[in-house]
Amino acid sequence: MSIGETLAKQRQQAGLSVTQVSLQTRIRETVIRGMESDDFSACGGNFYARGHIRSVSRVIGIDPEPLVSEFDAAHGGAPQPLSAASAFEPEQPVAFRERRSPNWSAAMALALALVVIYGIVQVIGHGGGREQRTAQQVAGTPAAPAAPRPSAAAPPKTGAPVAAPRRNVELRVKARRTTWFSVRGDKGTTLYNGVLRAGQERRWTAKKKISVVIGVGGSVRLTVNGKDIGAPGQGKGVQQLSFDRNDPATT
Repeated sequence: MSIGETLAKQRQQAGLSVTQVSLQTRIRETVIRGMESDDFSACGGNFYARGHIRSVSRVIGIDPEPLVSEFDAAHGGAPQPLSAASAFEPEQPVAFRERRSPNWSAAMALALALVVIYGIVQVIGHGGGREQRTAQQVAGTPAAPAAPRPSAAAPPKTGAPVAAPRRNVELRVKARRTTWFSVRGDKGTTLYNGVLRAGQERRWTAKKKISVVIGVGGSVRLTVNGKDIGAPGQGKGVQQLSFDRNDPATT
């Protein structure tokens, strides 16, 4: 099986379209279709073709190295590595500036000046404070009114306690089989975008809203705000769902 046939077959088994792979890898759809037809001319050279093979392989869930090795064997071999000496040898000598010793005399003089200024400020501040606190009560002035007596405590209210409103949206997912999964939070912020393996569990929170896209319906089991809502879209294709603080709705 050729490189292109392997990429196309594994993508289909992962339940992903060419558009979904393009969105995750940022590689144009025309380039991906060419790669699946074993046409790597649109990649822009062997260096970029190797990178595209690795990016697509990771998204569809396979090891890229066997495919990269097969590509190298068919296109003149892997690039020759640089020697350590040539990679780290600078083209121009680096001039080092002579390190000067610190001027301790100037530092000690500055510290002594700060101590003297601090002492003057303390003396002036304490003297002014004593003068301001010296006062006499004027004869005949009315005494300050007594503080009001606390009123009797109100009897506790009876009845069932009211549940505090939920502050966040919580989502937990467990993959039943391998599938592509995307999660977005408030204002469309991307929280996750990739492939979930069978048995893998993940959890996300947002302030107001969480939106999800499931590559294959029924491939994951969702728990929203602590309540299990099952596996949406059983037997169907791509599923798009959205949840807020009040979901799932209670009856």
